[in-house]
Amino acid sequence: MTSRIVPKLAVAAALVASAFGAQAQQVVLKVHHFLPSTSSSQVKLIQPWCDKVQKESKDRLKCQIYPSMQLGGTPAQLMDQARDGVADIVWSVPTYAAGRFTKSEVFELPFMTTTSKGSSQALYTYIQKNALDEFKGVKLIFNHVHDGTLLHFRDKNVTKLEDLKGLKIRAATRINSQMIAAMGAVPVQMPLPAVPESLSKGVIDGASVPWEGAPSIKLQEIAKFALDTSPGMPRMANTIFAFAMN
Repeated sequence: MTSRIVPKLAVAAALVASAFGAQAQQVVLKVHHFLPSTSSSQVKLIQPWCDKVQKESKDRLKCQIYPSMQLGGTPAQLMDQARDGVADIVWSVPTYAAGRFTKSEVFELPFMTTTSKGSSQALYTYIQKNALDEFKGVKLIFNHVHDGTLLHFRDKNVTKLEDLKGLKIRAATRINSQMIAAMGAVPVQMPLPAVPESLSKGVIDGASVPWEGAPSIKLQEIAKFALDTSPGMPRMANTIFAFAMN
């Protein structure tokens, strides 16, 4: 009888141990974004969020961050990657996929936002009430805008509106392109990582980029001139961001 009970007890103990081990197993979340690991977006936003999650879950949840599109694809495909499970979480500019987020992109209208904090709060509230259908298939953790864009030029000292005529300027989004065209320049829409090479090779004359985005692509080493709005005034354009989970 003993010889029959011991194996059963051993099997039961093994099953319990296995179940406990499965419960305690760490879950690694793949976080994907399009900027370098040294960017302020990873260092001051994504990484602190991941650290907080790991701490509060007592190490049950951990992030593996993949910067610079290391999981493949293009920045415009990030939202689809979250939806399809290529990544668990993405930090993305939804409107890189032009025409898909037409309700949310109202926050990209020229001179629409004054402060990044207030406008980010307003954007999240607005999307929750009016535009969640545009984010079907993902769970929005948060939305935000940046502090507003200005124009950076490689070697053009633009001092008046007429100076913009015919200049090729990088635009971040569809609405940004429309604004640049309205000012007489030629918009060239591209994601931020493509700006340095395009600017240094003369493919574009300037770029619409926020100050906080410049260090991540070393824009300050390429552009000699910058054109900004007056202090305290809304900047000429903005971009919406989403931190979204499968």
